Amino acid sequence: MSDFDFTFFAEVLVGGLLSGVMYSLVALGFVLIYKTSGVLNFAQGSLLLFAALTFVSLVERGVPFAGAFLITLTAMVLIGLLIERTVLRPLVNQPPMTLFMATLGLSYVIEGVAQLAWGTQVHALDIGIGDEPIEFAGILLSRFDLFAAATAGLLVLLLSAFFRYTRVGLAFRAVADDTYAALAVGLRLPRIWATVWATAGLIALVAGLLWGARLGVQFSLSMVVLKALPVLVLGGFDSILGAIVGGLLIGAFEKLAEVYLGPFVGGGIETWFAYVVALAFLLVRPNGLFGLKLVERV
Repeated sequence: MSDFDFTFFAEVLVGGLLSGVMYSLVALGFVLIYKTSGVLNFAQGSLLLFAALTFVSLVERGVPFAGAFLITLTAMVLIGLLIERTVLRPLVNQPPMTLFMATLGLSYVIEGVAQLAWGTQVHALDIGIGDEPIEFAGILLSRFDLFAAATAGLLVLLLSAFFRYTRVGLAFRAVADDTYAALAVGLRLPRIWATVWATAGLIALVAGLLWGARLGVQFSLSMVVLKALPVLVLGGFDSILGAIVGGLLIGAFEKLAEVYLGPFVGGGIETWFAYVVALAFLLVRPNGLFGLKLVERV
């Protein structure tokens, strides 16, 4: 039996964890909206695409990086507010399937608007971070993966602090815990929903830039949203902590599986192994590691 290479194992594991942080960032956009309104926002991937496409198109037209970022951020916040006002609010108290179908249709509308505004060509997005390896404690790590993980992790920490320590954040938590009790004490749900959708726009922008820089800005970028689904199954659809832990686990599982199991099945299992893990997890713990178990009284 050959000696086990712990250094190589550590490189694969850390690489998977770094990718997992980016998965967590995408999943976080789902969690914030689901916790406050019960909507599984399938349009999050299209928002991510629209943000990346708007930013790179502005940069290609000579707008400075900072200016393009601010313009795109403003656009994403306004889009989030518009979605809440024109789609979510009129459909309050509708069945979950109705809300899901609304966000699914909304995703195609957003992609169509993006195509009309910016075209369908593929764009290379350079955010000034190279992909050359860095050695740390004998482990080779990607510079871009480190930057992306640090950026995504910082945003997650800032959002967690915002929702934990600010008045808006406390209101958000109250609505997430008990909507009717929040209404009884005078909290304004439309304002909270608007804040959450605007925050989802910010998350889409950051995730769009990171994933766009890695994969290129193209319409298939919206499919990154599918990477968030196994994360949500593992962590729980209504848990911010679950989005973080689930992302780390999925990132690690798929990288380790590709390296250590892939050779036995012909390779290429990284793209679908996360769904195998999610399916197996559903059979054991349907609400996820940190998801709340719903109890219905009849």
